[in-house]
Amino acid sequence: MRDTEYQALDGLALADLLARREVRPEDLMACAIKLAQERAPAMNALCYERYEESLDLARAWEHRGVFGAIPFLLKDSGLAHTRFPSSLGSRLLNDTRYARNATLADRFEAAGLIPFARTTVPEFCMAPTTEAARNGGPTRNPWDPTRSTGGSSGGAAAAVAAGIVPLAHGSDGGGSIRIPAAACGVYGLKVSRGRVPMGPFRGEGWGGLATDGVLSRSVRDTAAALDAISAPEPGAPYTAPAAPVSYLKLLAQAPRKMRIMLWRTAFSGVPVAPECVAAVEHVAALCRDLGHEVVDGTPPDIDYDAFVLAHANVLAGNIVLSVDTRLALTGQSLRDDDLEPVLRQGYEYGKSLPAAQYIGSVNRFHAIGRILDGYMEGYDAILSPSLTQLPLKLGELSTAAGSFLDFRRQAARYGTFSAAFNASGQPAASLPLVWTEAGLPVGVQVVGRYGREDIVLTLSAQLEQAQPWAGRIAVPRPG
Repeated sequence: MRDTEYQALDGLALADLLARREVRPEDLMACAIKLAQERAPAMNALCYERYEESLDLARAWEHRGVFGAIPFLLKDSGLAHTRFPSSLGSRLLNDTRYARNATLADRFEAAGLIPFARTTVPEFCMAPTTEAARNGGPTRNPWDPTRSTGGSSGGAAAAVAAGIVPLAHGSDGGGSIRIPAAACGVYGLKVSRGRVPMGPFRGEGWGGLATDGVLSRSVRDTAAALDAISAPEPGAPYTAPAAPVSYLKLLAQAPRKMRIMLWRTAFSGVPVAPECVAAVEHVAALCRDLGHEVVDGTPPDIDYDAFVLAHANVLAGNIVLSVDTRLALTGQSLRDDDLEPVLRQGYEYGKSLPAAQYIGSVNRFHAIGRILDGYMEGYDAILSPSLTQLPLKLGELSTAAGSFLDFRRQAARYGTFSAAFNASGQPAASLPLVWTEAGLPVGVQVVGRYGREDIVLTLSAQLEQAQPWAGRIAVPRPG
C-alpha cells in the first residue's frame, strides 16, 4: 500500500480493505511506521516507540473488532499498557511500567487497534499546550511549527493531522481532547462522564472531570470507536445514561431538526478573537442551511473565576498524589529538576490545600453541572468557538516559570469554552470546519446534554458532510 492511499482513508475504510484481504495488517503498520519516522520528529509528537515489535505483532495479528488491525497510538497519559512505559510528560515519572493493561487499553485492542507508540503530553497532562521539558522540546503544530498543538493530547492531535494514524487515543480533563483537536484541525469528542471505563486502577480522574476517548479525521471513526469502548465497567463509580445500540449505525439515519443555542461570547467576558467568532457564525449558518433552528444565547453566570480556582485546586491535589506516590515507590526525595517550575509550585500549593477546600471545589463542579443542565432545557445543543484564540505561539503559555495559580488562570482564558463541560460531564466535540487564509484551523465546539453523544455525533456528521475536511493532511516542517 502506498503512503498516499493509506493517508487518504479513515480507519473504517482501511478495515474494509483488510476484511476484503486487499491489504495485510503488516502493510498498514509499515505505512504508519514510515510516516511516523518521516513526520513525527519534526513535530516531536511521539515517545516510547515500539516499531519493530509492533510490526511483528501486526504480522501475527488476528482480525478482530470493528477496525480489524489498524495502527494506533496511545497517549502518554498513564493509561496502563504492559508493552508501553509512560511518563505523563514528567522527568519524575519517566519510564513508569505496568504489570497489567487498563480496561480501556484492552478494549482498544479488542476493537482491532494496534498501538505502536505513545504520543507526547505536557507534564502531568496539565496544560493546554504540549511543551514538556521531559520531551526535550515542544510538540509543534503540523500546520505551523511556531505554534502549539494544544494540550494535553497534543502529540495525538498532531499525529492524526499529519496522517500517521487515522485515529489516536486522547483524554480530556479540561479540554485536553478538544483544545488540540481545534489547534491541529481534527475531530475530537469528549464523552459524557462515565461513558468510557477508567479501571481497574482508578474510578475517576481529577474529581470526575477527566475521561478518555479518541481524536480522528472522521466522525464515523469516532462513533465506531465509541461503540467499541463504551460498555459499562463493573464497579465504576459513574455510569452514563444508556447508549444507543450503535452510534455508528445512528449516523446512517435521517437526522431530525434540532434547536441549537449559539454562543459568540465566553464565560466571565473573556475576550474571543474575531476569527473564532467568525468561525462559529459560519457554522451556525451551515446549521440553518441544514434545517436546524439556531437561537442566539450567552453563557450562564457560573462564577467562572471561582470555577477556575476550583479546577486548579483539584489539579494541585492530584499533583501531590502523583508525586508522593512515586517518591514512596522509589524511596527517593524530590529533587529540584524532577518537576517543571510551575508544577513544582503546584505541588507545594497542593500540599497546603485544606481538605475542606478540595471538597468544596468538587461540590462546585457538581453545582455547575446542575446549572448547565437546566440552562439547556429546550435545546438539543450549544454551538460555541472551541478556543478563544488561534493556536498559541510556542512559549506563550509556559510552565518554565511562574505561579501555578497564575498559569491556571492564563490557561483558562484560552480554553474558556472547554472545562465547564468537564465539570458538568456533558459530551462536547471540536470540529475542524473553518481555516484561516494563512492555513490555520479554527475549531468550533458542539455541546450536548449529559449522555447525549448521539446528538453531538449526528450533528457533527451532518456538518462534516456539508463541508468535508477529510482531505486536509498536514505535512509538518521543522521549526
